[in-house]
Amino acid sequence: MDKRNLAFGRVNFILLAIGMVVVIIGFILMSGAGSDETAFKTEIFSTRRIVVAPIVCFLGFVSMIVAVMYKPKDDAQEREITKNSENQIVK
Repeated sequence: MDKRNLAFGRVNFILLAIGMVVVIIGFILMSGAGSDETAFKTEIFSTRRIVVAPIVCFLGFVSMIVAVMYKPKDDAQEREITKNSENQIVK
């Protein structure tokens, strides 16, 4: 398969995977035992569940958006930039 036909590159997939792992960690931080009909547990209002976990999830979703929008430089562009900079140094 031709690499030019793919929407995402290798870096995009790696960044997406990292973002997904961060989101999963956020959901794990949010989970835990809740209250039942017989007893009310104040553990559901812990700082970890209502502050830290949503922030971690939000950062994960933002990093996934960045991963989708990230466009790496083409090899041809990099070579041309390097070639132009070398020509400027020689002059």
